[in-house]
Amino acid sequence: MALVLVLSGCSVNPVTGENQLSLIGESREFAMGAEQYTPTQQTQGGQFYVDPELTLYVREVGEKMARVSDRPDLPYEFVVLNSGVPNAWALPGGKIAINRGLLTQLSDEAQLASVLGHEIVHAAARHSVQRMQKGMLISAGVAGLGFALSDNEWAGLLMGGAAVGAQLALAQYGQGDELESDYYGIVYMKKAGYDPQAAVELQEIFLQLSKGQQAGFVDGLFATHPPSAKRVQENSKLVARIGGGGYRGEDVYRKKTAFLRKAQPAYDAHDEAMKLASNGDMDAALKKVNEAINLLPREAMFYSLRGRIYQEQKQPEKAQADFDKAVSMYPEMFMYRIHNGLTALQLNNLSKARENLTRANEVVPTSIAFLRLGDIAVKENNRKEAIAYYSKAAESSGEIAEEARRKLAALTQ
Repeated sequence: MALVLVLSGCSVNPVTGENQLSLIGESREFAMGAEQYTPTQQTQGGQFYVDPELTLYVREVGEKMARVSDRPDLPYEFVVLNSGVPNAWALPGGKIAINRGLLTQLSDEAQLASVLGHEIVHAAARHSVQRMQKGMLISAGVAGLGFALSDNEWAGLLMGGAAVGAQLALAQYGQGDELESDYYGIVYMKKAGYDPQAAVELQEIFLQLSKGQQAGFVDGLFATHPPSAKRVQENSKLVARIGGGGYRGEDVYRKKTAFLRKAQPAYDAHDEAMKLASNGDMDAALKKVNEAINLLPREAMFYSLRGRIYQEQKQPEKAQADFDKAVSMYPEMFMYRIHNGLTALQLNNLSKARENLTRANEVVPTSIAFLRLGDIAVKENNRKEAIAYYSKAAESSGEIAEEARRKLAALTQ
């Protein structure tokens, strides 16, 4: 039976031309990428909306590379994420993201093209789909979308059943996939008119940084795209064979990323405030996040953090005002909606709490939102609705699930 399954599921890799197992069709590949793209963006910081011109620029470079790929007709999308962690990832169907934290480490457009070309190959060669298929053969399924999130969790999301998109975007690629993406990414660079030597330089930089000089790289990009001396050597050999030279775009890159670099002190202040808050020093954290807000007052992330600090300081009215501000600036961001809803519930504004928690769950379902929606239903004497919400929250794990089960048992006795 297994042999029949394997034989009936063979196809040709659209990039390498090699035969490979194919249990997931192209239509499902596209659907998975489309379904998971927004939730995965949001669990990785959300869109870097304060500089839309930067996203347009990244999109232009990405589309230029995609046009010369082996799958130019994929429904490619490119987005810049609001995260200081240096990383980039691709979902099935060509849904690609790059963090602002990686953009600040690049020197020119050719290096950006190298990063995006590498991710394009991951999508075009169906690397994430292949990893999914291996998992399916072992477990006959993939975990569904669902996050456990405590009311005040400074470290961020605690994943219960990890999102499919997060699994695909953040799982580590094998060396074979990385070498393949390096190889064809360089070929695409040459076709697009970029200097492929930029790809060699990029790997040399990454290899040096991975040796402990910047832990953030190890936690981010290198956790999913492990560098190696072999990758540098193989890339160098390929460039020597096909020839270097081509467009670098240093001046235009510096111009397009000028705002990002100018705004970096504000994000540094935010990150320091987060560290101070996680260590319990709320007064110092408040001072730092106010510094960030003064430097860049149109960044929703800063108001959300200040709202959380006010919550810790037992000032829910001030917290509510900041969460309202964050939601007004970036209404699609599920995390801002969650904090807004939880604070509204604390202030007994049930309609506002329900609206925000429901809107959050429409983007990224979380067990804390289901749990508190159950609490709202109880306050409104809606037993049937409360049971439904508590049952959903009980499917997760940890303290949230335990609380949901206790409340569910009380309602169903």
